[in-house]
Amino acid sequence: MTPEQLQEFKEKLLALKERILGDLEHLKGDALRNSFRDSAGDLSGYSLHMADQGTDNFDREFTFDLYSNEQDIIYMIDDALERIEEGNYDQCRECPSKISLNRLEAIPYTMLCIDCANKFERKRHR
Repeated sequence: MTPEQLQEFKEKLLALKERILGDLEHLKGDALRNSFRDSAGDLSGYSLHMADQGTDNFDREFTFDLYSNEQDIIYMIDDALERIEEGNYDQCRECPSKISLNRLEAIPYTMLCIDCANKFERKRHR
């Protein structure tokens, strides 16, 4: 991989990280701090209907899952940036193969070649 290509991937990863960090701030600011009552503008002391509480709990859990997934991507981006600095960005973590340029274009923070990624997915779905 050329130094120019590595620089392009570094810039792409940094831009992606910045976008995701903004998304995380939005999630944290809006969805994680506000209860259903806060978001609906209901400041009364009366309890909510059970269905409303269930919806609120579902929305909050969904937001936590989304936040967790986005945070995982941030960790993978940081790992990819380290690999760029170390000179092994396109090296698969599971085998001696190189990660294809097309795969890195599609998922710039990937750490597995397509064959290892497919094996991992097959094992995960058993």
